[in-house]
Amino acid sequence: MTDRNMAAWIVNALKVEPDDTVIEIGPGTGALTEHVVGKCRQLILIEADSRLAAYQREKFAARSDVSVIEQDAVQFDLRPWFKEQPIKVLGALPYSSGTEIVRTFMRNPSPVARAVFTLQKEVCERLTAGPGIKAYGKLSLRVQARWNVRLVKLLPPELFLPRPQVDSGVVVLEPRDRKEMPAFDEALLDRLARLGFSQRRKQLKKLLPDPPIPWEELVAKLGAAPTCRAEELSLRQWVDLANIYDDHPLKNLPQSADELFDVVDSENKVIGQKLRGEVHAQKLHHRAVHVFVFNPKGDLYLQKRSHLKDAFPSAWDSSAAGHLDVGEPYIVCAVRELEEELGIQTSADALTLHATVDSCENTGWEFVQLFSIQHKGKLRYPCSEVECGNWFGLEEVKAWGARRPQDFAAGFLECLRRYQSTPD
Repeated sequence: MTDRNMAAWIVNALKVEPDDTVIEIGPGTGALTEHVVGKCRQLILIEADSRLAAYQREKFAARSDVSVIEQDAVQFDLRPWFKEQPIKVLGALPYSSGTEIVRTFMRNPSPVARAVFTLQKEVCERLTAGPGIKAYGKLSLRVQARWNVRLVKLLPPELFLPRPQVDSGVVVLEPRDRKEMPAFDEALLDRLARLGFSQRRKQLKKLLPDPPIPWEELVAKLGAAPTCRAEELSLRQWVDLANIYDDHPLKNLPQSADELFDVVDSENKVIGQKLRGEVHAQKLHHRAVHVFVFNPKGDLYLQKRSHLKDAFPSAWDSSAAGHLDVGEPYIVCAVRELEEELGIQTSADALTLHATVDSCENTGWEFVQLFSIQHKGKLRYPCSEVECGNWFGLEEVKAWGARRPQDFAAGFLECLRRYQSTPD
């Protein structure tokens, strides 16, 4: 970019704060970079070109707040950066891989709080398009399902050197309020959208799998015509469509205040039963399990709790966790929670007991037994309980929890402390 004023305007749209970590993709010779340096806690430059990466390293060698990573941004691993939040992302993205870079950085879960991308105008239009527009498609749905996307500026070719053959645009992405949409299975939405937009001229009825209810009843629920095509459905209608196709038995069953729990005394002995709402409101002692699921690499799976949860909504938590039913043994509850929350079918013999955590404020007055298990298959969770999840290195989790405890459910952090103190 050759226009310094325009570069400054683009960086200003990122709204950089002193405590931010800013990741700039493809800094090149630094047209945008010069307007960011010194304004944030740390600046991370991702540059695939080895010569430009060397140039940036030499240029900023004296600055401890600037780091250069020589890597293709499509392959960038965001997991180590959760602990460095708030994260803001900036970049004039290459036309050849811009959409893939957007997916890498904005795919849920993402630590990004705001992003400003300069992209080919056509891609900007696809990211922001709504129903009935030619540019509207599966990319629009994938991104807009979790992000509010705005096209804020069109840029003519003469602002760049070398001069491209097409116009460019600047888009701003901010997280969508989870309350704007019902909970939904993102993988299922993506799969249905791929099918629905695979042949745009065909009716959806001919492209989607056999529905769980008659097609006429399905489209009536959506408020759509029986002959509708993919591009005619709004984002909300697509989300509703995914929820109709979702066959998870617990998809519509978030926790209920009417669940019945055993109430225990300070010695963990049962003294009666009360409803979930009463137990939590009165801070009564009760029982729960947490399960840490590890993959063969030793990474720990963390789930991000649904925004519908009554405690720690949208916080990161153990792989699986839950309350014991009345009269239920801990180990039986652990096996049940693994199947309900992650789709893992296993036996009690496969679980390892690591610790019993006494009831305290951090556990929500729960007596907790902490188990672990190794798993290498697919995971599937109910969208009413779990928004998303990912595998993290245990050391990264520890560092993340130490730096940003507010990102986690307190019970998980207590279990993590106990797990760390358990002998191998």
